[in-house]
Amino acid sequence: MENLIAAWRHIPSHITPWLFELGGFQLRYYSLMYLAAFLCVYLLVMFRIKRENLPYSAALVQDFFTWAIFGIILGGRLGYVLFYNPGYYLQHPLEIILPFQFDGGIHFIGISGMSYHGGVIGPLLAGIIFCWKRKIDFWAFADLFFSAAPLGYTFGRVGNFINGELYGRATDVPWGMVFPLDPQHLLRHPSQLYEAFFEGIVLFVILWTIRKRFSFTGAIFALYVAGYGFIRFFLEFFREPDSHLGFVFGPFSMGQLLCLAMVVIGAAIYQFRKNSVKGAVQ
Repeated sequence: MENLIAAWRHIPSHITPWLFELGGFQLRYYSLMYLAAFLCVYLLVMFRIKRENLPYSAALVQDFFTWAIFGIILGGRLGYVLFYNPGYYLQHPLEIILPFQFDGGIHFIGISGMSYHGGVIGPLLAGIIFCWKRKIDFWAFADLFFSAAPLGYTFGRVGNFINGELYGRATDVPWGMVFPLDPQHLLRHPSQLYEAFFEGIVLFVILWTIRKRFSFTGAIFALYVAGYGFIRFFLEFFREPDSHLGFVFGPFSMGQLLCLAMVVIGAAIYQFRKNSVKGAVQ
C-alpha cells in the first residue's frame, strides 16, 4: 500500500506535458485539450439540435464557434491581465499580446496567463453580438451551449494537471501529490482534478439532466453561472492562490471574489428571466 501511495503522489513528475518536440516547437497536451473541449461541446450541441429538433443548422453552430473561440482566447487573456496582474501589464503593455519580454533585450517567453472568468465574458459578448446580427434569441442559444460547456471545461482542467500548474494547497491527505513546478516540493491537493470533476462532470450532469424542465429561456445559462461560481468558490479553499496575489480579501482569493460575483449575477439573471416570462403571460 505504501508503494502504491508513493507512486500516486509522484505521478505529476512522470508526466511529460508535450506529445512531441521538434526543434524549439512543442505540441503540448494542453493545446490538444482545448481542441478536445471544443469538439466535445460541438458534438453535444449538435446532438441536442438533432434529438430535440432545435432550429439551428450545423453551419450556424460552426460559424458561432469561430466567434466563441476568438472570444475565449481574447477574453481569457485580457481577463488575466485585468483581474490578476494589472500593475505588471500597465508597465509592460506589449507583453499582453506579444510572447516576448523586453527587459534587457528581447526574450521569447510565450504568452502565459489565462483567466477562466475572462474566458467566459469573451464568448458571452461574442454571443450577444452574434445573436443580434443573426436575429437569434440569445437566451435560448446560451442555454443550448451552456448545457454542454461544463463537460468541455473538464478537458481544460485535465490539461492544467498535465502541465503541473494551478496545483492545490499543502496537505497531508493520502491522495495528495507533489508537483514539479512547486519550488517547495510539498505534498499538495490535486485541485485541478477536483475542479475537473466538480466544475466539469458534476455540473454538466446536473445541467444536462434538467435542461428541459424550465418554462423560460435563460434558466440553464443562469444556473451555469451561479452553479459554477458556487462550486468553484468552495474548491478554491483547496487551490493555492496566485503567488503574486495571495489572499486579496481576508481568507479569500481573487478567484473566490469573482465566483461570488458569478453567484449573484447568475441568481439575478434567473430571477429576471423568470419575471420576464410572468410579465409576458400576465
